[in-house]
Amino acid sequence: MTGYVADAVFGDPRKWHPVAGFGRAAQALEQRVYADSKVRGAAYTAACAGTVTGLGVAAQFLTRKRPFARFALTAASTWVVLGGKGLAAEGTRMAHLLDDGDLPGARRRLSHLCARDATGLDTEQLARATTESIAENTSDAVVAPLLWGAVAGIPGLLGYRALNTLDAMVGYRSPKYANFGWASARTDDLANLVPSRVGAALTVASAPLAGGFAKPAFRIWRRDGKRHPSPNAGQVEAAFAGALGIKLGGTNSYGGRTERRGVLGDGREPEPVDVRRAVRLSRAVGLAALAVAVVVSR
Repeated sequence: MTGYVADAVFGDPRKWHPVAGFGRAAQALEQRVYADSKVRGAAYTAACAGTVTGLGVAAQFLTRKRPFARFALTAASTWVVLGGKGLAAEGTRMAHLLDDGDLPGARRRLSHLCARDATGLDTEQLARATTESIAENTSDAVVAPLLWGAVAGIPGLLGYRALNTLDAMVGYRSPKYANFGWASARTDDLANLVPSRVGAALTVASAPLAGGFAKPAFRIWRRDGKRHPSPNAGQVEAAFAGALGIKLGGTNSYGGRTERRGVLGDGREPEPVDVRRAVRLSRAVGLAALAVAVVVSR
């Protein structure tokens, strides 16, 4: 809980962010070991995530008889792996830019949320991309780390964040990473299998707190959650679409590669106001996930 509060108050550490440091180290290792090979990619994933998880195991072991040290390390680890405040801040910035009609600024800013090609996106498409990113990252950067921390302590927090970071670095579909990034992508899918569905359920439960609708959220989640190419992202995105009464999914472009996804929801196209609603819903889901994590950890 202390780590969650620290993230809510301070956001990401401004200097020497451990996740950024891990990313730089992983990138340096990739430059040394990269090959268009699933085996090489699996070894890379195991080395990176295994090292970080091992540090978490060591920290957990060394503090087994030191409750205050265990508390402090758990709180610090929770703080650095969560991304709730940063996610809300980016969503709010996008809403401001869209409200002001600053499409060039919004297109540039979208890169802070996702790797989607924003060239030529209009207001509705930018609002959709932002809302989808808020939904997916609510699961990846808030719900999942809280649940992994509750179940597996410091190793769970650090190991999960390492896997999620590797997926963002090499796990996307491209000619370069189709094989090398396969293990990172599949391991991240496995790590998010349960949290994504818990996140969708919490979206349903939290929808009324953010001015949304629980019944459509549940219906769209169960009907459309599998239409997304990811086994996990579609769960929360579909629940968000139903809760907010909007339509998500469709055609996206990533680095020259076009991806046609199933449509999630029956509502209208997203508008800038829906980005703000998605931010409120994300915060409500985060609080609900914290409550679940507290119960699970006892």
